[in-house]
Amino acid sequence: MLDKEGIAKRIAREIKDGYYVNLGIGIPTLVANYIPEDIDVVLQSENGLLGMGPFPYEGSEDPDLINAGKQTITMLPGSAVFDSAMSFGMIRAQKVDLTILGAMEVSEYGDIANWKIPGKLVKGMGGAMDLVASAKNIIVAMQQVNKAGESKLLPRCTLPLTGVRCIRKVVTELAVFEIDIQNGGFHLIERAPGVSITEIRNATAGRFFAADDVPEMRL
Repeated sequence: MLDKEGIAKRIAREIKDGYYVNLGIGIPTLVANYIPEDIDVVLQSENGLLGMGPFPYEGSEDPDLINAGKQTITMLPGSAVFDSAMSFGMIRAQKVDLTILGAMEVSEYGDIANWKIPGKLVKGMGGAMDLVASAKNIIVAMQQVNKAGESKLLPRCTLPLTGVRCIRKVVTELAVFEIDIQNGGFHLIERAPGVSITEIRNATAGRFFAADDVPEMRL
């Protein structure tokens, strides 16, 4: 089973040389720490940052440098800072190659709920609606079960939707899934080290598909 850092490390393998990448709040922010050194990638945030660096270590934070989720970040030499209107212009013009988002729920048809929990305040929400509507490629980084042990990979989302039929890949602490957004279903393509297909099936409430022999992740 993976921790949050492990999820981020696995997702970093999806990033290709030359990509412009938007990192959502939460687990996606950690992906910046695991981008291979031999590729050139530009990280973008909706609040007007282009060229973010690794997530800062405790004690080295600059309170004036924050991402769209109010988390402190670092900037690399040559980075640009501009207003959020230009940043959303980049997103809506499909200049972002890959978006990595957190999620509270994902449905078997690729619907995502990640912007609102009724009755609770969630900082930095709102930009994901533009991202899921415009991004060329979206990967979700999330915990597969909640604190009560209930699955967050569902037949239908129960929370307010951010986007419909837009998520094709999910990486959790247990597995990597591809989603069939036309016919519905979570297709297991990789297992976390030491996790069985049965454990993953039991943690998936939506329709689940798996071959007899599913490989373990390479981190």
